[in-house]
Amino acid sequence: MKSVLQEVVLIALIGAALAFAANALSPRGLHLSKNYYPATSLPAPSPSPSSNATAAAGVRTNSPQELLSALLLANGLQLADSNRVMQFFGDPRREQDAVIFIDARNDDHYRAGHIPGAYQFDHFRPENYLTNVLQVCLTAEQIVFYCNGGECDDSLQAAVMLRDSVPIPKEKLFVYGGGITEWATAGLPVELGARNSGQLTNLVQTAAGPKP
Repeated sequence: MKSVLQEVVLIALIGAALAFAANALSPRGLHLSKNYYPATSLPAPSPSPSSNATAAAGVRTNSPQELLSALLLANGLQLADSNRVMQFFGDPRREQDAVIFIDARNDDHYRAGHIPGAYQFDHFRPENYLTNVLQVCLTAEQIVFYCNGGECDDSLQAAVMLRDSVPIPKEKLFVYGGGITEWATAGLPVELGARNSGQLTNLVQTAAGPKP
C-alpha cells in the first residue's frame, strides 16, 4: 500500500513538472507572475467649465489701482483718478478754497515741486501744519490728498488723520492715486518753493532740457 502511494505521488510530481514545462514553452502559456485581475480604477473626472472659471478667478490678481481703491474704501476714502483730479484742478471753486489740494510729503519734496496752490500737511509732523490746514479743511467742499503716488501711502495717512481730528465728512475726501509723479510725468505745471510762490515750471521739460 505504501509503495502504491509513493508511485502516485511520484506520478503527480512528474505530471506537474511536465505541465509547467509545457506552459513555459507554449506561446499561449500563462505567465504565472502576471496579475490577470488588476484592481480597476475609475478615470479622474474632467473639470467642468464652471470649475475652470472658478480656478481662473482664483488665480486672477487685482491691479494696483484696484488694490488701492479697496484700501481707500476700507478707510472711508475715495480714489480720484487723473481725469477726476484734472476736473478738481480746473474747478473755479478752487480759487475760493472750496476745492483744495493737500500735499502729504515733507518740506524738501514739497518745495521741490507741488501741485500749484496745494497746502502741505506732513502727517509725521502734524503740529507744524494743523493751524494752516484745519480751518480750510472745515470750509472746503472737496479735498484732494496726494503724495508721490504708487506705493506711497502718506496721502492716505494724512487724510485719515485730518478726518479723525476735526472731524471731516468722508464724502469730501479724495486721494489722488497717481500722486505728484503721475502729475509731473503728464507734463502738468508744478509750483516750486512755498505755496502760491508763483514759481511755476514743468518738471518734464526741465529734466529733458529746454526745447529748441
